Amino acid sequence: MAFSSVTQTLDPCQHTSESPADNPDDHICSETTNPFSPESVANHESSLLDNPNGYMTTDARIERAWAHWKKLGEPKLIVAPMVDNSELPFRLLCRKYGAEAAYTPMLHSRIFSENEKYRSQEFTTCKEDRPLFVQFCANDPDTLLEAARKVEPYCDYVDINLGCPQRIAKRGNYGAFLMEKLPLVKSLVEKLALNLNVPVSCKIRLFPNLQDTLNYAKMLENAGCALLAVHGRTRDEKDGKKIRANWDAIRAVKNALRIPVLANGNIRHMDDVTRCLEETGVDGVLSAETLLENPALFAGFRTFDWVSDGGDGIRDAKLDQADLVVEYLKLCEKYPVPWRMIRAHVHKMLGEWFRVHPHVRADFNAQSILSFEFLYGMVDRLRELGVSRPLYVKDTA
Repeated sequence: MAFSSVTQTLDPCQHTSESPADNPDDHICSETTNPFSPESVANHESSLLDNPNGYMTTDARIERAWAHWKKLGEPKLIVAPMVDNSELPFRLLCRKYGAEAAYTPMLHSRIFSENEKYRSQEFTTCKEDRPLFVQFCANDPDTLLEAARKVEPYCDYVDINLGCPQRIAKRGNYGAFLMEKLPLVKSLVEKLALNLNVPVSCKIRLFPNLQDTLNYAKMLENAGCALLAVHGRTRDEKDGKKIRANWDAIRAVKNALRIPVLANGNIRHMDDVTRCLEETGVDGVLSAETLLENPALFAGFRTFDWVSDGGDGIRDAKLDQADLVVEYLKLCEKYPVPWRMIRAHVHKMLGEWFRVHPHVRADFNAQSILSFEFLYGMVDRLRELGVSRPLYVKDTA
């Protein structure tokens, strides 16, 4: 898959020493856009004067929310936000294999507002990377707005993370640990809805009590949220492999709201996508953990673990996770990202391969400094050792 667009970063794109040499066919950053140039800032600030959000009735806001969603093509197959794992190269790989929209990793609004290096490393995008949700965690409306204004020219939604259940979110007072602080949550949504040109979306988890969840969702809608993604587990239900997401609760949220609603949870292959859409009535589905192992999920590919779910007619797709790793690495060479992200993706995609040959994993883990040469060589080494973990597809003839 060739990408010929301009890379848009929050600073001029700089190839690292590990980046490939310039090639007329592969040159990506020949016309880098800098959002902080005087011209860009002036154009953006003038556009804010036309923002009519503060003067819209509820019905008009709902109508506008749906008009925007339809303009984007009503994407149903969406890459969920994953800290350090839904960065540009991975999003592009998933888009190649069927994803119709994607979230960025969660970005810290205060650090994003204050730190230029953080902005340039943690948020990159390009022309093909749309529709795009840029997700922030936040607990201060003014800080959130400052961060959001820096990215709104480059995305289709600014998303507020109200669902992160991890300890770091508890320490930082954000994510799912704002669920008991409804006035603060409302102020975060209202601040963006009244001051941005792009719509505000939110991603939440369930309360243990369904009515509390419905009240929460309605509050977000009334505050100006134009799209809601619902993770069908509570804040304490962190192990997605052991605890099934509650699709009934997601269906209840969908039925209670007037804005587009997305479902997150239990999406392991395309049969799950079909069932989720039918059982919940939502407007799209998100996948996270399964995509990390199998970025080709939305194109109908499935790992061996889920072959039995497909019934008869499952066949070898002549594609495996090593092929996907190589494609991902090539994208990383064109669109540089921090090595910690690359390391994490390689671990996820080659996990089953490493279990067959743990000595290769040990060599990988021993590399304090990675290089593309080493990673390509490691894939070749696994193939030479005879590892075979093909992906599978349903024969639809």
